[in-house]
Amino acid sequence: MDVEIKDYERVDDLHRNGYMLIQDPKRFCFGVDAVLLSGFALAKKGDRVLDLGTGTGVIPILMSAKTPAGHFTGLEIQHESAEMAQRSVRLNNLEEKIDIVEGDIKKAAEIFKPSSFDVITSNPPYMNYEGGLKNDYGPKTIARHEVLCSLEDIAYASMKLLKFGGRLYMVHRPHRLTDIICTLRENKLEPKRIRFVQPYAGREPNMVLVEAVRSGKPMVKVMPALVIYNSDGTYTDEAIDIYYN
Repeated sequence: MDVEIKDYERVDDLHRNGYMLIQDPKRFCFGVDAVLLSGFALAKKGDRVLDLGTGTGVIPILMSAKTPAGHFTGLEIQHESAEMAQRSVRLNNLEEKIDIVEGDIKKAAEIFKPSSFDVITSNPPYMNYEGGLKNDYGPKTIARHEVLCSLEDIAYASMKLLKFGGRLYMVHRPHRLTDIICTLRENKLEPKRIRFVQPYAGREPNMVLVEAVRSGKPMVKVMPALVIYNSDGTYTDEAIDIYYN
């Protein structure tokens, strides 16, 4: 299929099914957190999956290769990112499996039907909204800081759109864990699995993966930490498995 690639864009190999992703290096490009989330999230055969704040669509595209889910939808507020995601979907011939919708997470409960998804994923902005960023609405700021959406917005949309027993998967920063757990519970989303991610063994975690279930019973499992690098800087076997298998 003939898909336009603009002069300032690049096409990255996702190392899954030959899938590729169109990205603009000047905007926010996906990182290890998106890849780890796509490996942590569980989607069963036939599941309908929604990715909130999909950016250039990396999580739906990766999960379409990794899971037997039936259909994926990515919601993205930034027009340029949504348009790139749509072209990446066409580039990989995934039009029948992935839809990209341009819209605001704060209005997600109006855009989609209530209780219409089995799984929701999100790699949201990590940083609290700060006064120093008040006038900065660039694409990288929007991706990193709670300028256009907050943790509360993600939780509320998930509560409204997940089926009873549906699952939310999120990657975030450990320093926000108290906020995450409290916000999820306030929105009837019960944390069920938590996994910290360490760059090296013995180092402080720099990411946390969280699974929550809509209207689930209280009980959470803290999994063994995921270590990304060996002491010599090479990927650990588990990291390799997540990236390439």
